[in-house]
Amino acid sequence: MKNNYNEPSTINEYIKYPKVRLIDVLGKQLGLYSSTEALNIATEQGLDLVVVSHKSEPPVCKIIDYGKYKFTQEKKAKEAKKKQHQTTVKEVKMRYKIENHDYQVRINQALRFLKSGDKVKITVIFRGREIQHFNLAIDLLKKISEDLKEISQIQQNPTKDGKNITMILSPYRK
Repeated sequence: MKNNYNEPSTINEYIKYPKVRLIDVLGKQLGLYSSTEALNIATEQGLDLVVVSHKSEPPVCKIIDYGKYKFTQEKKAKEAKKKQHQTTVKEVKMRYKIENHDYQVRINQALRFLKSGDKVKITVIFRGREIQHFNLAIDLLKKISEDLKEISQIQQNPTKDGKNITMILSPYRK
């Protein structure tokens, strides 16, 4: 059988350790064997010898059907990947002179993003000479963080980024 692992010494004749700890199909420990003896035992049963742990001394080998073993490992990896939530950064843009209704719309938008587990980058945009009202934008960002404090925390404090001021909020861990 071909070695499909990244490490070269993990299956059948590729195992080159002088001694290995052998475990049978049922999970019962058989003891210490040379790698050739262990391989002979596995081939007699029509199965493969696979290294399941390189880290222990001597390495642990198990007699199993390699195809089935590989399938279950891939299935476990898929399940773990499914349960993982990929956090993305969503952006909410506004001006410092935002009207109350528009402000509520942006807050609801940010709230929806935070509830779905995403981080929110809030950007206050300046045009022309509006940059001189920097303190009004900071006050607006403080108000936003105050309104969303029950569901989020400030990950990045307000920072000036060209003609914009940005702040990043992240949701609390569940």
